[in-house]
This record gives sequence, structure tokens and C-alpha cells, in this order.
Amino acid sequence: MAVPKRKKSKMRVRQRKAHIKAEVAQASACANCGAPQRAHRVCSSCGFYRGRQVLTVKAAD
Repeated sequence: MAVPKRKKSKMRVRQRKAHIKAEVAQASACANCGAPQRAHRVCSSCGFYRGRQVLTVKAAD
């Protein structure tokens, strides 16, 4: 079985792990109301998805 000959330095390990990070979800404008909306999800402000009314959203008083 292969065994490393030398210990990996902290810098080398951290440089490798620097590329492993969470990506921020992209938001686009809703076609109906223009509010920011995540891809492939119902718009939380108007309830539309792909040009159809899917949810009924209550208006805030």
C-alpha cells in the first residue's frame, strides 16, 4: 500500500481545499412581476411559474 513519504504542509492542504466551496444560487427576474426568483422554482412574491398561476399568495397588510 502506498504511504506518503513526507507530511503535506498546511499551505499545500489549504490551497487544495480553497477550491471546495459552496456556490451562491443564481437569481433571475420573474417574468410576471420582476422580483428576484431562483431558477426552476415558483416566484415567492406572485406565485407564478412558467407563465401560470401555481400558488395563491396573500397580500401583506
